[in-house]
Amino acid sequence: MSDRQPPRPTDSELAILGVLWERGPSTVRDVHEQLNKDGATGYTTVLKLLQIMTEKGLVVRDESERAHVYESRYGEQKTQRQLLTDLAERAFGGSATKLVMQALSGRKANAAELNAIRELLDTLEGESR
Repeated sequence: MSDRQPPRPTDSELAILGVLWERGPSTVRDVHEQLNKDGATGYTTVLKLLQIMTEKGLVVRDESERAHVYESRYGEQKTQRQLLTDLAERAFGGSATKLVMQALSGRKANAAELNAIRELLDTLEGESR
């Protein structure tokens, strides 16, 4: 896998990537069935989006079988980090503080989430010493 920045996925592409991250390599039919649990997405729409995502480099396609199998080129964490970095730059002037403050004030975090945040902050504080 390449270290270059992945292209920024659209909302529809993110939905497909979510299926691929959860299920692993999947056929168009697999992705279509998963997406249709939440709403009405046409098979040909999913196929076309996967073709576009292949051209953009978001997914790789295995054509060795009759039914092509698609897999995310980039991991979930890398994609999330890229989207968050882009959002921080565009909406918060690059300020991690502003981004985190807005994220935490916009939705109440549960105890497990707050503990995970504290652990991360402790780790980051330890690394900066």
